[in-house]
Amino acid sequence: MNDYIECRSIYGNTKLIPRDKLALRAAVYAIIVHQGKILLLNSRSAHLLALPGGGVEIGEPMITALKREVREETGLEVEVGQFLHFEEEFFYYDPEDVAFHSFRFVFACTPLTFELVSDEKVDDAEAECPRWYNIQQIDETTLQGFNGLIVNYLKKIEVEER
Repeated sequence: MNDYIECRSIYGNTKLIPRDKLALRAAVYAIIVHQGKILLLNSRSAHLLALPGGGVEIGEPMITALKREVREETGLEVEVGQFLHFEEEFFYYDPEDVAFHSFRFVFACTPLTFELVSDEKVDDAEAECPRWYNIQQIDETTLQGFNGLIVNYLKKIEVEER
């Protein structure tokens, strides 16, 4: 058994991490689209756009965690809809020198409220500046994580709306 695991860094690099330094982490993310726009956040460290979402607490149902994460990062209440994607990732978070064996789940969500929290009230160490972006503005170079999934999902939505 290999004593080191290759992890993807938040900056897109790779880093070898001792296996015993990895923490298990379940995480949930939301693709929220409304009136031709997608809700994204700025990643403080990577300076790319990211989906709202984050870690599931021990004993917390995934749907509850996703609603909490979206509310903390954007101020919105959402209805969690279709499960879209699962991936396993070995991830190194450079700013805190921690590494995760992460299980990431992505859901389509519908906003129930629309007023975004002000930037200074975003309750997250990594995410900031929630904004609605025109779907046409988004491509794989502007996104952190789930790039192909998000772009393909947005293309599908555009086709359905025509």
